[in-house]
Amino acid sequence: MGVTAKIPGGRRLRRGAALSVAGLVAAPALVLGTGTAAQAASCTTSAGPHQKQVEKFLKRPVDGKQSAADCKAIQKFQKAHGITPTIGYAGPLTWRTMNTMNAQKAAGKNPNKAGKCPTNKGRIACVDLTRQLSWIQDGKKLKYGPVPVRTGRDGAETRTGARKIYWRNINHWSTIYKVWMPHSQFFDGGQAFHSVTKSMYNPPGSGGCVNMRPADAKAYWNLLKNGDDVYVYGRKPGT
Repeated sequence: MGVTAKIPGGRRLRRGAALSVAGLVAAPALVLGTGTAAQAASCTTSAGPHQKQVEKFLKRPVDGKQSAADCKAIQKFQKAHGITPTIGYAGPLTWRTMNTMNAQKAAGKNPNKAGKCPTNKGRIACVDLTRQLSWIQDGKKLKYGPVPVRTGRDGAETRTGARKIYWRNINHWSTIYKVWMPHSQFFDGGQAFHSVTKSMYNPPGSGGCVNMRPADAKAYWNLLKNGDDVYVYGRKPGT
């Protein structure tokens, strides 16, 4: 969420915001035999450019052809994560979301296998924008995670580099968006870890902050303190 607020010492900060605007994907005109316009928007009979990949992810028969059952399965996934239009079309955004999930699953309990997050800092919160993944480690020892996160959208990307947590507010209030942002921990200007209640895959992303599920944001709050290191690297898909 975007916010401008005073912090101890009289400084002002402005931080990124998690937006609820869902990204759109291109889809062909719907084909229907009978029914109203509202019914027509409920499902598409057209196969998308990522039909086979999406079918495989959803454990559907992989034939590259759209069926009524395929459409319902894709729609269910889209509704769960705020992907619009929710018409069961296997488009780029739907597949990109699934591909990110695959990468997160592949990370297992060794998210820093490539050694991109520093291991000589002691306790550090790592954020991999490419996989939309975060974890806390002490040296090489994993302390929490990895967990999915929702970072900055295109044009408001979460900034990369080495930072430190400098201000925390357990129940932060956004003066711009008029919403609560629990367990906020600011580490780069107005960018912070904080919880949201929407899906971590809800497009197009935050306004720069690292959004987290409530339980994960609370765990980060309990494990981190002012002065702890944060390292952000990679590039979010679609930015």
